[in-house]
Amino acid sequence: MKYSVKDIIIGALVFPAGDLIAAFITGDFCLMRLIGIILVGAIIYAFEIPNFFRWIEKTSSKYKGIKLSIYKTSLSTLYFNPLWISRHMALIMWFSGKSNEISTEIFYQGLLSFIFSLPITLAGNFMVQNMLHFKYRFFGSALFSVVMAVYYALSMEYL
Repeated sequence: MKYSVKDIIIGALVFPAGDLIAAFITGDFCLMRLIGIILVGAIIYAFEIPNFFRWIEKTSSKYKGIKLSIYKTSLSTLYFNPLWISRHMALIMWFSGKSNEISTEIFYQGLLSFIFSLPITLAGNFMVQNMLHFKYRFFGSALFSVVMAVYYALSMEYL
């Protein structure tokens, strides 16, 4: 398990950038939300995501070709599952001072977000896991999360 300064910086800057754009789109900007997502990105995501990517890399050595691509893409896509999305949404609500609105409905929203974005996330996770050198994957994944944050913000009114 590793926890690097580079990953902390990426987590503290890139994830909040995507959430900041999404917050402005939805009219939900809140300074505490921004600070909270900076902390979540630097402390939680900067630790768990790169370490999961290391695990994927280590366990994928037995595969080659298309099986390798499918394996890595599938694991990465499954990692950012409805529970992960729901947790992220709950953290945003909590940091926004809306903890009283956190309910099991968040899981339903996370599930819908996961299902409806699956074609996009499969493509994004394929690119991150199979087209980027390992040392750039967390950064690539974080940039992809910026795209997804904007996507979720734009699609929330339809869920």
